[in-house]
This record gives sequence, C-alpha cells and structure tokens, in this order.
Amino acid sequence: MKYQKTAAAVFCVFLFLCGCSRKSANQPISYTDLVFDTVVQIQIYDAADEGVLDECRAICKKYEQMLSRTIETSEISRINSAAGDAVTVSGDTADLIRKALAYSELSGGAFDLTIGSVTNLWDFHSENAALPSSDDLKEAVSHVNYKNVIVTGNTVRLLDKKAALDLGAIAKGFVADRIKACLESAGVRHALIDLGGNILTIGKKPDGTDYRIGIQKPFGDQGQAAAYVQIADRSVVTSGTYQRCFRLNGVLYHHILETSTGMPCDNGLDSVSIIANSSVDADALSTVCFLLGQEKGTELISQLDNVEAIFIDKSGRISCTDPSIVTTLSPN
Repeated sequence: MKYQKTAAAVFCVFLFLCGCSRKSANQPISYTDLVFDTVVQIQIYDAADEGVLDECRAICKKYEQMLSRTIETSEISRINSAAGDAVTVSGDTADLIRKALAYSELSGGAFDLTIGSVTNLWDFHSENAALPSSDDLKEAVSHVNYKNVIVTGNTVRLLDKKAALDLGAIAKGFVADRIKACLESAGVRHALIDLGGNILTIGKKPDGTDYRIGIQKPFGDQGQAAAYVQIADRSVVTSGTYQRCFRLNGVLYHHILETSTGMPCDNGLDSVSIIANSSVDADALSTVCFLLGQEKGTELISQLDNVEAIFIDKSGRISCTDPSIVTTLSPN
C-alpha cells in the first residue's frame, strides 16, 4: 500500500506486550492485531475494563472495511468503481475525504487523495519487482486531480470517471484518533496507541513522565533509533523511503509517489516525522512535508500551530523545526 507508514517508522522505547493480555499488578492490558495491512498495538495503563479492548478491535475492523482501497466492498472502493456516479457514504468517510481534500489544497496538489490511479500500478510487496510502463504512468497521472472530487453532505462524486481515491496517507491517523476518543470516554487517562508506527498517546505514563518515542534510523535495523522525542497526549508519525520499497538494477524505488510523475519522490530526504496533537494531522503532514521537501515543508510547518517536523536526509543529517524537542543519538 502506497503512502502508508509501517511499524518500523516510529516506535516506543519500551517493550510491547504481544496479543491480548489480562492486567496483573502494575501490568498494562494490551491488544495486538493485524489491520490495515499493519500491526496494531494498544496498551492501557489504567485500571480499565478489558471490554474496552473489544471496542478498540471493533473500531479497527469497522474503519478497515470502510476506508480500505483494496477491499471491494469498502466505501472507498464503491466510490472508485462508480464511474463518476454519486455515492452515499458514512459521515466519517465523508469527513475524512474532506480532510484529505484540505491537505491536497494546502500542499498545492503535491499531496493528492486521487493518487489511487497511480498507486494501483505499483506493487511494493511482490518478490518480482517491476516498474510500471511510462505510458501507463502517464495515463494514470492524467487522472490525479483532487479538484475532481465533489463532496456534498455524505455524497461523494468523482468528476473524472477514471480517478481513484487512496486514503492510505491519512486513514490510520484518523482511526488512531477514534480509538483515543473511545478510550477517553471509557475513563482511560494513560494509554499508548500504535497503528503500524502511527503513535498516539493518552496523557503521560502512569509515573507522570512523558512517553519516549524513537525515530527509526532509515535503513537501519528495525527498532534502531536515529533520535527520540518525548511526548504526552500527542502523536508522532513518520513517512520514509525505507518503509515500503524495492531495489531494481541498483536503484531504490519507494512508496511515496509524486503526483506529477507517478514515480517515487527523490528530493534528498529519507524520512519526515511529524509531532502534532492529532494523529490524522500528523499522518497527513508527514507525507505532505516529504513530498514538498525540507525547505517548503519547514515553511509550511512554521505556519501551523502546535506542529513540529523532523527531517532526516540521505546523508543521515537530522533537522528539526524545534531542535529542543528532539534528542539525536550517536550514528553508531
């Protein structure tokens, strides 16, 4: 899946429990699952009813069935296969499409929710990696234009019959925020949510300290940090060239695709991490800022409240819009 983040992107510098487990003294209750083609892990540090984990599971399954581009019965797939006809969807799906449209506009189309016609041509899972043909890419790119998406209430229509939505760059953040709202409504005040590297925390850790979140070293071993940040009640999300990629004839091809060419973005960056109050914003902005590049991405972040960005370039150099929030680790 293109535009998605994986568990290697950001990680917590403490051990996760595996599977669903019952709380004993000083031990969190946890839930682990595979949703959105990625590992979901949730840890609750309060004395909570384990039934809330079933609610988290239901939320993940519900939104996967609604938002996945690859599930034929999903609302996104119904829009994509409607050949330009109007499709009535849930309020949540309509709201998320509006949010994706807002980021498409904010980025000047560098980020575009109609990238689906292009992502359909790439397979970053295949053992027999191959490039799309230039003719296929040229045709697919001609159908990428967020201005062809019309949302009226809960009705969505694609003015271009061959356009296709792909919300992979924003959906997991949206779901993480929904899980957080569910946990808070159940009285949870200390928890950590990880949707394949989309990290979102509730409050601080029970001992009153911040969560320490590692930023993956690009192309390092999984769990090898290049830096870390400390957060409370915030989200950290990373987009990187190393997450879903393949090499062909010595050239690296990764999943963050330019809307103008359909090819992997090559701007000297290996990853961008965003720290924000909501995970849906951090999710979208990590891709937006990667596609814009460090200079324009930094300029954008400077215009937003309570948002910071960490850039790691191909030489391993780490830059942050607020250096005080990041601790850089030794390259060794």
